Amino acid sequence: SWWFQKMLQLPLVVTAQVDLLLVLVSLLAFWTRLSHLSYPNAVVFDEVYYGQFVSLYMKRVFFIDDSGPPLGHMILAFGGGVCLVFFAEYPTTVNVWSLRLLPALCGALCVPLVYLLTLELKFSHLSALGAAVLLLLENSLIVQSRFMLLESVLIFFVLLAFFSYLRFHNAPSSSWSRYIWLILSGVSCGAVVGVKYMGLFSYLLLLVVASLHTWKLIGDKTISHVSLDFLIVSYPAFSWQTLLLQNVCVQCVHRVLCLVVVPVLLYVFWFYVHLSFLNRSGPHDQLMSSAFQASLQGGLSRITRGQPLEVAYGSQVTLRSSVSQPIPCWLHSHKVNYPIRYDNGRGSSHQQQVTCYPFKDVNNWWIIKDPGRQQLVVDTPPRPVRHGDVIQLVHGMTSRFLNSHDVAAPMSPHTQEVSGYIDFNVSMPAQNLWRVDISNREAESEVWKTILSEVRLVHVNTSAVLKLSGVPLPDWGFRQLEVVADKLFKAHSSSLEWTVEEHRYGTSQEQKEREAELHSPTHIDVDRKISFWAKFVELQWKMLTVKQEESEHKYSSSPLEWITMETNIAYWLHSSTNAQIHLIGNPVSWGVGNLSLLAYQLLAVVYLLRRRRGLKDVPDGVWDQFVCLGCVCVGGWLVNFVPFLLMDKTLFLYHYLPALCYLYLLSPALLEHAHTHLLRYAHQLQHSLTHQRALCVGALAVLLSIFLTYRTFCPLTYGSPELSAHQLQGLKWRDTWDILYRRR
Repeated sequence: SWWFQKMLQLPLVVTAQVDLLLVLVSLLAFWTRLSHLSYPNAVVFDEVYYGQFVSLYMKRVFFIDDSGPPLGHMILAFGGGVCLVFFAEYPTTVNVWSLRLLPALCGALCVPLVYLLTLELKFSHLSALGAAVLLLLENSLIVQSRFMLLESVLIFFVLLAFFSYLRFHNAPSSSWSRYIWLILSGVSCGAVVGVKYMGLFSYLLLLVVASLHTWKLIGDKTISHVSLDFLIVSYPAFSWQTLLLQNVCVQCVHRVLCLVVVPVLLYVFWFYVHLSFLNRSGPHDQLMSSAFQASLQGGLSRITRGQPLEVAYGSQVTLRSSVSQPIPCWLHSHKVNYPIRYDNGRGSSHQQQVTCYPFKDVNNWWIIKDPGRQQLVVDTPPRPVRHGDVIQLVHGMTSRFLNSHDVAAPMSPHTQEVSGYIDFNVSMPAQNLWRVDISNREAESEVWKTILSEVRLVHVNTSAVLKLSGVPLPDWGFRQLEVVADKLFKAHSSSLEWTVEEHRYGTSQEQKEREAELHSPTHIDVDRKISFWAKFVELQWKMLTVKQEESEHKYSSSPLEWITMETNIAYWLHSSTNAQIHLIGNPVSWGVGNLSLLAYQLLAVVYLLRRRRGLKDVPDGVWDQFVCLGCVCVGGWLVNFVPFLLMDKTLFLYHYLPALCYLYLLSPALLEHAHTHLLRYAHQLQHSLTHQRALCVGALAVLLSIFLTYRTFCPLTYGSPELSAHQLQGLKWRDTWDILYRRR
């Protein structure tokens, strides 16, 4: 047709703008992070820690890591690609390059992201290049990104979140496409918190910056605040979208949805994927509740599958303490009595010991007995135990009744002793009645249920509650954990609650038959599940409260040592040569970052004092730019450094790397501010050219020093080439550094 012929005659023109500086620093970043990535072919430092979790992921085995949410582990597992068992040295069948690829890619992408972020802070391309070079030549960032570790992933998502948000904020308000950047910022924030909990502080900083911008937006009278009904009636259809976009309420809602709702939903989604994928029993099962364990394949689910749901009179049960600290354990008794007198001279009842035992054992079984009847078997139909019922607990293997009385507990004398009652014909009558108090009955039922119900056993005579004190008994108690009866208002709620974990309906009245019954397993092919939300809440609580055992590490350090790089970490040492890899930063760029932080603070104080006196040294637009730089860079350094001063845990130099990136972002921008605005006073004194030249020469000299220092420490960054002992001694710039070498 005529129209088609005309189209063929039109030239096809594609116009594109390419930032050559951005392309150059990106290529160099990929080269420094990805070259020879599979060397060394050995497990390096914390790779042994994350590698175990990757291996469990590949096997779909449940685990808990108290250092952070599951997204980081999922990213590392995705990089693994194939099922592997973790070794001290990678076998030839394992692709080491793929395991380390994603952290290396994230580390490489941080360099162009810093370049773009500097531009969004409204500084020049030259400052953006300076920030990118500082990150590019930082030896510690290179080392950390070349192994299966999470710091580079965390830094990448933090930088992406800030860049995306500032790109949204700087875009024209009439453009709908800018909301793509806002959504990307929200997604990145969800990833930041999903990788490590330390990312939460950077996320909160971004929310503060966004809140300040939103508060300013609310006060902008140029933005329409008329009602939507008025807009619909008064304006034509073609202008509706523009007016809606300019409405301040709609813009505020957009920010809340993208920066609050989206990250929260993504955070929950990471756990949904995590819990859905890891559906097999693993090494951390016992930290979780019985209901959680029973939802996993294997382990407890093989034992509890098909158990009767409702606890009845005559039921045979094991009672697990709901608190997992110091360790999970079950109510237990054995044919050993309390000593007549303890080491401190106090006396006891000399009755049978009742403890909490952290292992599965036949002596963990108890029988629910009706105080008004003698039988220890379940009726037909079963009579369920309900909230408020009074019961007796009979130890299955010894037939002793669970008892408490006004005798001090062995290790916690402010509480009552709990024992298996023995009648010694003394003035110590049995007090073995317990009232069932189901603490979660509103969510579950008034009926005592296996696994689901959390029960408190209240001693009828004294109103004390059966409690795990958690104190280990001496040798006479086989180092098992003490169980006491304590007043309800004195005890912490979680230590009072018990859950029926294993359960069967008793059928044997005679003791010998009952002992044989307790030794035999029972199964019925029925599954019992708990909801995702119940598992999500429980896992959150465990990750925040159950801490792995902390111990002092050879390379652990304090946060104040990070600022001046008083410490290093030896990541890897060749088994027979001097080839080695260390986490050591670039001392020159490290010092530049510290000086920039100090200079910004001093300059900010001077500006604030002079503005208080009515003297404005810079225009309002420049002042806003200076304040935004401080909020992002100085604020970012503070939120990623100060919390570590308050933490009581083992810390390492790599924890400082996110904070360090903010200083590298600050340094060139502050230099440009000084060059552009502070030297204008020198211009008035006819010395502008001299000062500018001096500043440029100084900046070039610093960049050259940074590059030479980077090259000097490259053998410790990449593990090659191998250096002699004398050369390694020359790299020990600080006496506190631990450089390893073999004399030949």
